[in-house]
Amino acid sequence: WCCPEVLFTTSTKDDRVHPGHARKMVKRLLDVPTERAPKVLYWENVEGGHGGAADNKQRAYMWALTYAFLWRTIGQASTDEGACRALR
Repeated sequence: WCCPEVLFTTSTKDDRVHPGHARKMVKRLLDVPTERAPKVLYWENVEGGHGGAADNKQRAYMWALTYAFLWRTIGQASTDEGACRALR
Protein backbone atom coordinates (compact mmCIF):
# COMPACT_ATOMS: atom_id res chain seq x y z
CA TRP A 1 0.00 0.00 0.00
CA CYS A 2 0.96 3.60 -0.47
CA CYS A 3 -0.52 6.72 1.08
CA PRO A 4 -0.66 9.89 -0.99
CA GLU A 5 0.44 13.19 0.52
CA VAL A 6 -2.16 13.92 3.20
CA LEU A 7 -3.24 16.77 5.46
CA PHE A 8 -5.00 16.11 8.77
CA THR A 9 -6.77 18.95 10.55
CA THR A 10 -8.39 18.68 13.96
CA SER A 11 -9.34 20.69 17.02
CA THR A 12 -8.26 20.03 20.59
CA LYS A 13 -11.71 20.96 21.88
CA ASP A 14 -13.80 18.94 19.39
CA ASP A 15 -16.61 17.43 21.45
CA ARG A 16 -17.81 15.06 18.70
CA VAL A 17 -14.68 13.56 17.13
CA HIS A 18 -11.82 13.29 19.58
CA PRO A 19 -8.55 14.72 18.20
CA GLY A 20 -6.86 11.53 19.35
CA HIS A 21 -8.16 9.82 16.20
CA ALA A 22 -6.23 12.20 13.93
CA ARG A 23 -3.20 12.06 16.21
CA LYS A 24 -3.11 8.25 16.13
CA MET A 25 -3.51 8.13 12.35
CA VAL A 26 -0.69 10.64 11.85
CA LYS A 27 1.52 8.66 14.24
CA ARG A 28 0.86 5.44 12.34
CA LEU A 29 1.70 7.06 9.02
CA LEU A 30 4.88 8.59 10.43
CA ASP A 31 5.96 5.14 11.64
CA VAL A 32 5.90 3.58 8.15
CA PRO A 33 8.75 3.95 5.64
CA THR A 34 8.83 7.28 3.84
CA GLU A 35 8.30 5.50 0.52
CA ARG A 36 4.86 4.37 1.74
CA ALA A 37 3.74 7.70 3.24
CA PRO A 38 5.89 10.36 1.60
CA LYS A 39 4.43 13.43 3.27
CA VAL A 40 2.08 13.63 6.26
CA LEU A 41 0.93 17.08 7.39
CA TYR A 42 -0.93 17.80 10.62
CA TRP A 43 -2.55 20.93 12.04
CA GLU A 44 -4.43 21.08 15.35
CA ASN A 45 -6.29 24.15 16.48
CA VAL A 46 -6.25 24.37 20.28
CA GLU A 47 -9.31 26.61 20.53
CA GLY A 48 -11.90 25.51 17.97
CA GLY A 49 -14.70 23.03 18.41
CA HIS A 50 -16.18 20.47 16.01
CA GLY A 51 -15.96 22.89 13.08
CA GLY A 52 -12.23 23.26 13.72
CA ALA A 53 -12.22 26.98 14.49
CA ALA A 54 -13.34 29.25 17.30
CA ASP A 55 -13.78 32.37 15.16
CA ASN A 56 -13.71 33.57 11.55
CA LYS A 57 -9.97 34.32 11.62
CA GLN A 58 -9.16 30.74 12.64
CA ARG A 59 -11.68 29.37 10.15
CA ALA A 60 -10.05 31.40 7.36
CA TYR A 61 -6.61 30.12 8.36
CA MET A 62 -7.80 26.50 8.39
CA TRP A 63 -9.39 26.85 4.95
CA ALA A 64 -6.30 28.62 3.61
CA LEU A 65 -4.21 25.63 4.73
CA THR A 66 -6.69 23.24 3.16
CA TYR A 67 -6.92 25.05 -0.18
CA ALA A 68 -3.15 25.57 -0.36
CA PHE A 69 -2.67 21.84 0.26
CA LEU A 70 -5.24 20.91 -2.39
CA TRP A 71 -3.76 23.31 -4.92
CA ARG A 72 -0.27 21.96 -4.34
CA THR A 73 -1.30 18.29 -4.49
CA ILE A 74 -4.08 18.11 -7.10
CA GLY A 75 -4.74 21.59 -8.44
CA GLN A 76 -1.72 22.37 -10.52
CA ALA A 77 -0.48 20.32 -13.44
CA SER A 78 2.58 18.32 -12.56
CA THR A 79 4.84 16.03 -14.56
CA ASP A 80 6.19 14.45 -11.39
CA GLU A 81 5.02 10.86 -11.03
CA GLY A 82 5.40 10.95 -7.24
CA ALA A 83 6.67 8.35 -4.83
CA CYS A 84 3.44 6.33 -4.61
CA ARG A 85 3.06 5.90 -8.35
CA ALA A 86 6.67 4.77 -8.63
CA LEU A 87 5.93 1.85 -6.28
CA ARG A 88 3.14 0.43 -8.45
